[in-house]
Amino acid sequence: MKINFTLLILFLITHNILWGQSNNATLKGVLEDSKGIPLDMVTVVLKEFPTLGTTTNAKGEFLLRIPANKQLTVIFSSIGYVTFSDSVYAKTSETIIKRITMPAQNLELAEIVVREQRRNGSSIVSLDPKIVNSMTSASGSIEASLKTLPGVSSNNELSSQYTVRGGNFDENLVYVNDVEIYRPFLVRSGQQEGLSFINSDMVSTIDFSAGGFNAKYGDKMSSVLDIKYRKPSDFKGSAAVSIMGASAHFEDVALKGKLTHISGVRYKTNSYLLGSLDEEGEYDPRFLDFQTYITYQFSEKFDISFLGNVAQNQYNFIPQTRETSFGTWQNPLNTKIYFNGQEVDEFQTYLGAITANYHPNINVNLKFIASAYHANEKETYDIEGQYYLNQLERNMASDEFGDSSLNLGVGTFLYHARNHLNATVYSFTHKGTFNSENHLINWGVKFQHEEIEDKINEWIYRDSTGYSIPYSDTEVLLYFSLNARNKISSNRISGYVQDSWSVPVNSGDLYLTGGIRFNYWDFNNELLISPRATLSYFPDWEKKMSFRLSAGMYNQSPFFKEIKNSDGSINEDSKAQKSFQVVGGTDLIFTAWDRPFRFTSEAYYKHMSHLIPYQVDNVRIRYLGEQEATGYATGLDMKINGEFVSGLQSWASLSFLQTKEDIKNDGHGFIPRPTDQWMNFSLFFQDYIPGNPTYRMQLSGYYGTRLPTGPPNGERYQDVFRMPSYRRIDLGFSKVFISAANPSKSPAFKHITDLWLSLEAFNLLDINNTISYFWVSSIYGDQYAVPNYLTGRRFNLKLTLKF
Repeated sequence: MKINFTLLILFLITHNILWGQSNNATLKGVLEDSKGIPLDMVTVVLKEFPTLGTTTNAKGEFLLRIPANKQLTVIFSSIGYVTFSDSVYAKTSETIIKRITMPAQNLELAEIVVREQRRNGSSIVSLDPKIVNSMTSASGSIEASLKTLPGVSSNNELSSQYTVRGGNFDENLVYVNDVEIYRPFLVRSGQQEGLSFINSDMVSTIDFSAGGFNAKYGDKMSSVLDIKYRKPSDFKGSAAVSIMGASAHFEDVALKGKLTHISGVRYKTNSYLLGSLDEEGEYDPRFLDFQTYITYQFSEKFDISFLGNVAQNQYNFIPQTRETSFGTWQNPLNTKIYFNGQEVDEFQTYLGAITANYHPNINVNLKFIASAYHANEKETYDIEGQYYLNQLERNMASDEFGDSSLNLGVGTFLYHARNHLNATVYSFTHKGTFNSENHLINWGVKFQHEEIEDKINEWIYRDSTGYSIPYSDTEVLLYFSLNARNKISSNRISGYVQDSWSVPVNSGDLYLTGGIRFNYWDFNNELLISPRATLSYFPDWEKKMSFRLSAGMYNQSPFFKEIKNSDGSINEDSKAQKSFQVVGGTDLIFTAWDRPFRFTSEAYYKHMSHLIPYQVDNVRIRYLGEQEATGYATGLDMKINGEFVSGLQSWASLSFLQTKEDIKNDGHGFIPRPTDQWMNFSLFFQDYIPGNPTYRMQLSGYYGTRLPTGPPNGERYQDVFRMPSYRRIDLGFSKVFISAANPSKSPAFKHITDLWLSLEAFNLLDINNTISYFWVSSIYGDQYAVPNYLTGRRFNLKLTLKF
C-alpha cells in the first residue's frame, strides 16, 4: 500500500505537470521602467482568468502559459507604477514575446496608517485566502490548509486541530482581528468538533508561524495563527451548498462608506461522512454558527469595530453495530459489537469584541479591545456494548477462508458520562505601534478575568466472559471512574514591548527584532518573563536568499485543562510549562521552467522544562497534573512552492521531528512524547485543462509516520506502541460556469459574478487510517487493541456562487 501510495502521487504530479504544459500557448517577456531598469515582482495576470498569474523575477522576466485560441487581456501591475494591459491571441504551442515599459506613477494619497514597511524576516508565513478556499478537505476549514505546511501535522481529517513541531493541540495560538480564540474543552473526538471558529468567506489575510514568533504574539509554546477579517468596499455576497452543509455571506457599505459590515452563516452536518465508519448507527450531528464584523469610521483618525459570533454544535448518536477486522496475516482477528444506548453532546459558544482604533498621525496607531467569551458545554452518554472476539480462518484453500475459526472471548462494557462545563473569559487589551525611519516599536498590555465551573461524572464498567474487570468476589468494581466538581475564578495580566530595528549595512539589509513579554496569573502567583529576538539578513547577492535566526523563551501559563490531575481534582501548585527555542532558517527564490519558485528550510531545537505529561485519545488530551517532566524537540522543516503548472501556485512540505520527555522519578528515562512523528510529508497541487482553465483540479496529499500510543489508563511510560502511518489523498475537480471572462447571458443570473460546481473525493484510496484503539479481553486474559478507523472514501458535490 505504501508503494502504491507513493507511485500514485508521483504519477499524478508527473501527469498533471505534463498535462498542464501541453497544448497551451506561451507568453513571455521583460518589464522595465522608463530608464530601462528591470522591474522585479510585477504581477502578471489574465483578466479573464484571475487565478492564472505570475510575477517577474529580478531581471524583469516572466513566463506564463496561457489558453490557446482565445482573445485574452493581460494586466501588468506593481505598486508605484502605472498599471498596463495588453491584448494577446496565440495559437496552440505559439510563443509570444513582449517587452514592456512601465512608467512610474505619482499618486496623491489620503492619509494612511503604515503598519509595517520593512521586509518580513520573521517566521511568519502568509497564505492566500483564495487558494485556501479552493482546497479539498473533509473538514472544510481554514486549518486544513495549515496541515499542508512544514512542521504541522494532523492524523484526523474530521478535526480542525493540529500539532506543530512536537506540541499538542493546546499549544497553538489563534487570533481573529487581535482577539484570542478558544477551542471547546470537552470535545474528545473529531466528529464532535463541528465548525471551526474561522469563517473562510470573511477572511482577508492569513498569517501563520510554526515557531520562533515575536514577543507581540503571546505565550503558547508551539504556533500562532493570525487571521484578519475583511473590511468591505462594496456590496458583495456568496452562497455554497453541498451534501455536507451550506454557507452564505454578505457584505456592504453604508453612510457614504463610513459604515461597513460583513456577516456569514454556516451549517454543517457530517452524517454522510460518518456513515463510512465501522461503527454503524444513527448519526445526527448539526453544527450552526453566525458571525459578523461591523466597522464605523468616525473620522480619518478614529474608527470602531465589533466582532460577534454565536455557535451551536450538537452531536447526537445512537450506535447499533460495529464490525472491525484487524491483526496480521499470521493472526487475523475480527470483533463484532452490538450496542444499546445513545450519546447527546452540545457545545454552545458566544464571543463579542469591540475595538477602538485611533491613529493621531501617520507614525502612531493606538488600539483598545474589550472582549467577552462564554462557553456552555455538555457531554452525556450511556452506551452498552456486547462484543465477540474471533480468530479468522487464514487458509486460502479452505471454503471457510475469512470466516470465524475460533471464538477468543465475549464480553460487555458500559460507558457512562454526565460532564458539564461553563467558562467565561473577559479581557481588556491595549496595543500600540510607533514607526520611525529605522525603528518599528510595538507594545501592548492585557487584563483577563476567567471563571470556569466544571462537573465531571464518568465511569466505565467492563465484563469479560461473565467476570467483572477488575474482579472482586465481594463488590462490583468499575474499570474506570472519574467524579469531580471544580470552580475557579482568576485574573491574568500580560504585556510586551518589541522593537524592529533596521540596521545599516553595506552588503544587504539587516533587521533585528527584540522584545520581552511578561505574564502574571494570580491563581498560582507566578510571574513569567519571556525575552525573544530575531535576526534577519537579506544579502545583496545575485541569488535571492535570506537568512534568519530566532531565539527566546516561550512560557505557557496553564489554563484550566493543564491544572487538573488525573483524578479530576485541581492542582493548585501547577506552574507554567517552559520552553527555550532556537530556530534558524533560509529562503531561496530561484527560477525553474522560466517560472519563480521559493525553497524554505528551518531547523529548530526546543529545550522544555516543567512539562505537564499528557495522554491523547483521538483529539482529547488528559493531563497528568500531578507529574512533571523535562523534554526536548528538534527537527528540520522544508517547503518548496511555486508554479509547477504555469499560473497556479502549488507546494510540497517535508518535516523531520524527534521529541521526547523524561518524567521525574518514574525511573524510565526519556520516552517519546505523544506527538513524536519522525517524518511528515504533505502536498497541495493545482492544475487545469490545457486551453480551458474553467476545468480545474486540486489535490491534497498527506503522509505521517507512526505515532506512539499505549494501553487505556496505563502509565505514561507504557505509551510506546506505534499506530500505523497516516496516509490520505483528497482530490477535487471543478467546472466554472460563470466568471468575469464568461458572464451569464440569462437575465436570471445577471447579478451572479461567479458560479462553479465542484466534485470532491475524500480519501481517494479508501485507506483505513487508525486514530485510536478500543481494548477487549479474551478468555485467556489477554488484551487486544481493536483499531478505531477514520472515515473511508466519500464523494461530495458542491455548488458555489458569488454576487
